[in-house]
Parts: sequence; C-alpha cells; structure tokens
Amino acid sequence: MFKKTVLPALKVQERRIRYKNELSIAAQCVRAGGIIAYPTEAVFGLGCDPQDEDAVQRLLHIKRRLPSKGLILVASRFNQLLPYCETLPEDRLEIVRSSWPGPYTWLIPAKKTCPVLLTGSHTSIAVRVSAHPAVRALCQLCGHALVSTSANRSHDKPALSSAEVFVEFGNDVNYIVSGTIRGKKKPTTIRDAMSGKLIRA
Repeated sequence: MFKKTVLPALKVQERRIRYKNELSIAAQCVRAGGIIAYPTEAVFGLGCDPQDEDAVQRLLHIKRRLPSKGLILVASRFNQLLPYCETLPEDRLEIVRSSWPGPYTWLIPAKKTCPVLLTGSHTSIAVRVSAHPAVRALCQLCGHALVSTSANRSHDKPALSSAEVFVEFGNDVNYIVSGTIRGKKKPTTIRDAMSGKLIRA
C-alpha cells in the first residue's frame, strides 16, 4: 500500500520539477538571444525576445515569413504589453481586458517606438495575454512579453507537438519546451480592438 500511494505522487512531483527546469532553461535561452519553441492554446509556437532585433530577424528567416506581415506578442499580464501598445479608450480597454487571460488576440494601435519587425506594414500590434500555463510561466520567467508565431514554415501546417517541431526545424531552434497544446482546433481569434471587427475567426 505504501508504494502504491506514495510513488505516483513522487513521480508527479519529479515531472513538475523537470518541467520547471525546462522552462527556466528556455527563459535563459531567450535572454541569450535564442529562439525557443513552446506549446500554446492550439499549436506549438516559436518565440524570442521582441526587443532583440537579431533574434526576431532570425525567427522570420527560419519561418520564411515576410517581415511585412508582423508578429503576435504573448504575455502573462497586460502590463508586459504596455511598451508596445497605445492607450485604448476606457470602454474598449475594458472589453479587451475582460477576454484575458484567454485565447483571444487583439489588434491594438502600436506605439511609434514599437519595432517595425513586430508590426510589419501595419499601424497596430497583435497581442494576447495567454491562459496557457507554459506561456504564462515563460513570460514571467523572462520578465517580458514574447514573440509568438506558429511553429511552421510559411504555408505549411503548424507543429502540434515538440517532436514535430524538431522534425521541421531541428537545430534552427535553440530550445524546444515539451508539453501539450490546449486542444483548440484553430489558432486564436483576432479582433480589432478599436472597432471590434473580427479579423481571423
């Protein structure tokens, strides 16, 4: 009876410790200018420090993504997005914040100081406060928002597991966090924060 009740609990604790170590290593990688892959709500994502221009350019290169398209930022709390977003009217801000944390991405007018590699050819920046525990932990450990773009080459299907990321990108990615996606069948919806217009269902 002793072994049956205690050992499974120890195994769970060991898995949690190993996963915390993974997240810590991934955060260190981001701080060092690396690109990481991690689970999000619907697919595995690729991420880096949004303020590291070299890292963002390398991410766009390995994805074969046009810089003009812009990128999404994810955060663990709204304050991490403030360096990139203009202030919204109170009524629109309330709507946006009431959807977070959750699988909802909003287009918010970008500050003039926002890096052009993040906005692309747009005047807005796509942002989300995620409810996924791995994303939240990574942003907390890094102390800032992360770039989040699907782990795939442009026009290919996004990776749904860490194994698929490795097959697709191999050494192009500096670190791959294990874990599972949240089971959403589609990427997060995108809406314009000022008008409420649905951009991506």
